[in-house]
Amino acid sequence: MMEIMKKRFLIITICLAFLFICCFSTNIEAADTDIAQKFAPILYFEREEECFPVDVEYHINNSYLYQIDNDQIIDTYPSVEELSNYKTDDYYLDNMLGLVNDNEIINHYKTKNLDYTVYYRSYPENEEFPEIIQYWMFYAFNKGTMNQHEGDWEMVQVVFTGETPTYVMYSQHYGGQSASWSQVERDGFHIKVYISRGSHANYLRSYSGVLGAANDIVGDNGKILTLGDYDLIKLESQPWLDFGGRWGMYGATQEEAIETSLLGQAGPNGPKYREDGVMWNNPIGWGNGLSPANNNIFLLEIIIYNFVIIFIILTVITLCILLFRVFKRYNRTGLGSRIISILYIDGFNAKSIGNILCIFGIIIAIFSLINPWYVISTDIRISGYETHGIADMMTVDGINGIQIQIPGLTGLIPIGSLMIPFSLLIAIGLVFLIIASMGVTQTKKLGRKYILRGVKLLIPIVIIIIAIMFLDMIPYESMADTEGSIVDIGEVLETISGSPSGGQTVVAVPDVLGQIELNWGFGLGGLLLLIAGFILIISGFFEIYANTELFTAKTIDKSKKQKQESMKKQEVKEEIKSSKKENPEEDKKNLD
Repeated sequence: MMEIMKKRFLIITICLAFLFICCFSTNIEAADTDIAQKFAPILYFEREEECFPVDVEYHINNSYLYQIDNDQIIDTYPSVEELSNYKTDDYYLDNMLGLVNDNEIINHYKTKNLDYTVYYRSYPENEEFPEIIQYWMFYAFNKGTMNQHEGDWEMVQVVFTGETPTYVMYSQHYGGQSASWSQVERDGFHIKVYISRGSHANYLRSYSGVLGAANDIVGDNGKILTLGDYDLIKLESQPWLDFGGRWGMYGATQEEAIETSLLGQAGPNGPKYREDGVMWNNPIGWGNGLSPANNNIFLLEIIIYNFVIIFIILTVITLCILLFRVFKRYNRTGLGSRIISILYIDGFNAKSIGNILCIFGIIIAIFSLINPWYVISTDIRISGYETHGIADMMTVDGINGIQIQIPGLTGLIPIGSLMIPFSLLIAIGLVFLIIASMGVTQTKKLGRKYILRGVKLLIPIVIIIIAIMFLDMIPYESMADTEGSIVDIGEVLETISGSPSGGQTVVAVPDVLGQIELNWGFGLGGLLLLIAGFILIISGFFEIYANTELFTAKTIDKSKKQKQESMKKQEVKEEIKSSKKENPEEDKKNLD
């Protein structure tokens, strides 16, 4: 009997313990879900965005599983359970609906009207209150300005101190940005995430993205997804989570895989393997390595984001001020017979030489706008990457701004640009110089205007030199996956920054029979702009040295003016006297 009682007691104890464990784990999971919902992000998309976060099964169901250097398909339409059997990076899911250089995947996605999905994950797992909540988003296609690939994984995370949110970290391409909780825009506890068009990089502000090398387009003028608009799914419970391959086309061979990585065309790794697993296994360490948010940078981003509007407003205001000054000058002294004082050229004298030089400088400056200002070029003599002569890798000019391209198996391929309207700024400045010279009578005043404009023409050249000097400080490893790079990029950048005015070097490539010849320096446009600036400065000194009048100012003889004023006063007095004589009775009443 005692034995039976002992067995029953043991069974009851085991059952109670099992029930307690189940309830405890259920309570933890429920609390985990509540926290994830409480801080769930609000996703803001730019109005031309075409892909939104979806369940990864959409991608899996339309993909074949491949392996690098294997001609055979590993699996046609693999199941979500099977994927976790492939844990190495040489596998990849190739979406069969389209290629990286077309819109077929996007077009198919747009016809499906799929539900929105956001995955969440707590770290550490199975604790009552986590240290971090991560939110992962998967997009069917990445169509960024610098990269284009199948599949796209992005993440934002909230970091807690105890139960208080203290930091956030947003992923952006191969890096990201961190911010204190006070710097985050939010609705209650829901953090706001502004997602760039195509690349899906996450930003803290709707006007950010313009300062990065990727030149992302961000805005809050498109679709907005809140917690009620998307399914919030626990990431740790997904059967495909251990898949270690790429979520998109990678490369049939090792050489193709290297090139697609360099060009930003390779599919990304999944959440557990992003950034070599650091984002998953050490999220705090990953976040500490990100660029911290800066309120001054936010202000600069606002200015750049609204540059066109600000530029138009400032141009109109400046033009109005100039025209008002010209009008005042016209009333005071007249504008002279030639109106534009630059045109006063009469004989061989300092005044005429200064104006001739100014006109010549303006013409040279105009020609500088249509030619490259700075060029970094290369001649690659490596099998498979030959450029077959000198080819431009980076150009800076007044029309296209900054253009960057890198060598690939199919030749030089553009990877990024930064459009800055240098030419427009300089051209308008030259027009303002001509307007400002209208009616100027003194050569000294005109000379100061020439010198000031000449200095302004030199500013772009100075900026370029400073930028090249700090070229070796670029975090190139965070801008692109350099695995398999054919050259030490850091060494190249250091060599160029050490001699910003120009130079030439030959870079040896380890373990490869070949070499790379690099040339850099000012292009024709930069030299012309430099010459134009100095010519205008010299022309200004000629005008100051002349120290003469360009034309006789319009004046009114003071004595004649005084006589006219005296006559008017006398006429007024006589009118008053005559009116008194005509109405003596009325004047008497007024006196009474």
